Amino acid sequence: MNTALRVIRILCVIVFVSGIAGLIISSIAGNNVGVVTTIGLITSLAAVVLLTASTVANRQRIDAFNDALAEQVEGQIGALVSSGAKEDTVRKLVRDAINLGRSAS
Repeated sequence: MNTALRVIRILCVIVFVSGIAGLIISSIAGNNVGVVTTIGLITSLAAVVLLTASTVANRQRIDAFNDALAEQVEGQIGALVSSGAKEDTVRKLVRDAINLGRSAS
């Protein structure tokens, strides 16, 4: 796991626990609406930060396109077509293999 994400998660947990304690203490101490609202807003902001950080950090990067490998695959497709295979069938096979590989990872 990313170190920055781990730190953000720990800080958000601290804010959550402190927020719950703050809400309980402020309710017992006199039920001041301004204090309760402020604590609630800070706690909800921590939740938004946690959701945003987790979403951004878990994004998978796009694989770099490898021109040499693409040229090699095209050469293999050309060899299969020249040996008598239908080009549409071979290209469909390649697409299906790509989709299978993506679904496995």
